Amino acid sequence: MTYPPEPWALRGDLHLSVWFVRGRFDVPEGVSVVRVGPFAVVGTAWVDYQEGSVLTYRELMAAVLVRKGLRLLPTITGIWVDSPESRDGGRALWGIPKDLAEFSVAGPEWTAEGIARARVVPGARLPGRLPVGFSVAQTLAGALKVSRVRSTTGLRLGRVDWDVRADGPLGFLAGRSPAFSASMTGFDMRFGG
Repeated sequence: MTYPPEPWALRGDLHLSVWFVRGRFDVPEGVSVVRVGPFAVVGTAWVDYQEGSVLTYRELMAAVLVRKGLRLLPTITGIWVDSPESRDGGRALWGIPKDLAEFSVAGPEWTAEGIARARVVPGARLPGRLPVGFSVAQTLAGALKVSRVRSTTGLRLGRVDWDVRADGPLGFLAGRSPAFSASMTGFDMRFGG
């Protein structure tokens, strides 16, 4: 095994954008895509998992909001990391379809080569730390796998300006702007288990 067992303890910063997108998405059996009129709710995030985490790496992900009964949860449809251990663990433990990409981060500028670039523009920081809990729905070994995520975090409003490569795997977002963005700063997260 080249990756740590679950649960993973993770720390870092996350910059999230939410989009409303027309189109079809492949999701696990047993869940259905949540729609607002004709639009699916899509979240994208840049994440920097820092020292104090079980693994340190960078990540770009896209997830679509789905429903299982009355429960709302994301399913990750595209995700790239710069750590083979994270890729292998995400696939084996939770059915998260991680692939490798090259990342560069220069201050507020983020790049995942061949996929997207973004500039994070921070806004007002909300006071205190908030508890954040949700579950992620994926397909693992042909069955629905629901994994818990628990976190505490600082929250900062702001903007993320995206430049998505039209011929890349997130091309359905090219030329669009997110409905809103926010950052989870200094989060402490427990994934899985």
